Amino acid sequence: MQDAPRIVSLVPSITELLIDLGLREHVVGRTGFCIHPADAVRDIPKVGGTKDVNLEKIRRLAPTHVIVNVDENRLPDVEALRECVPHVVVTHPQAPQDNEALFRQMAAQFESVPGVQERAQTLCKQLDDALAALTAQRFAPRRVLYLIWQDPWMSVARDTYISRTLALVNWHTMPDVYGGEQGAARYPTIKFSEALMADVDAVLLSSEPYRFGENHADALERQIGKPVLLIDGEMTSWYGSRAIAGLDYLGRFARDAAL
Repeated sequence: MQDAPRIVSLVPSITELLIDLGLREHVVGRTGFCIHPADAVRDIPKVGGTKDVNLEKIRRLAPTHVIVNVDENRLPDVEALRECVPHVVVTHPQAPQDNEALFRQMAAQFESVPGVQERAQTLCKQLDDALAALTAQRFAPRRVLYLIWQDPWMSVARDTYISRTLALVNWHTMPDVYGGEQGAARYPTIKFSEALMADVDAVLLSSEPYRFGENHADALERQIGKPVLLIDGEMTSWYGSRAIAGLDYLGRFARDAAL
């Protein structure tokens, strides 16, 4: 009989997905950024952050599986984990549509746990329905500057999950650059200039990883003379089960913004 899995998740959105798949009792470690669902994760030990993993804490937990992500975790940490963990599961969704493959990947990894396959299938159906509902709507094309950090200002390349999510409502991120499959170029540093802002219809300030607030939006709008909107970064950048609600949120956000 196969031993019960012991899972450490180093990816906040996938920690939430594991809970939704019915794997709470098997999750033995998480990062400090794995905060959803709050009641379920509260008592799961923390093993550092996504970029500053405490490898010794993970070793002491003796996991059978560690879940990592190409964008969120450092390659040296992943390589170190491969030396002491039987299964290091690498994830890299690059668009909302990839979540179906992610659900099936997790279900295949933990198929020995009763109910996981059925829950994954339910999530796949919910994702398909949410995508169909969003893409059935018509949205005017808009060019947006999506900012994730200040000092320095940082945006997102066109080939990121965030940018591809926004494209579902016909919003295209600026500047028009591509960062490749991994690396810092996926999140370029930008400087405000007349040339850049001439190509931008609105600026979106994400709630994460930098915690932008109303004061930032008001100050920036006065500075650049373009609409500046606060947007829930979890709904646009988290994959996994949260992406299903994120698609509905994005459609409502785009309609309410009326850009």
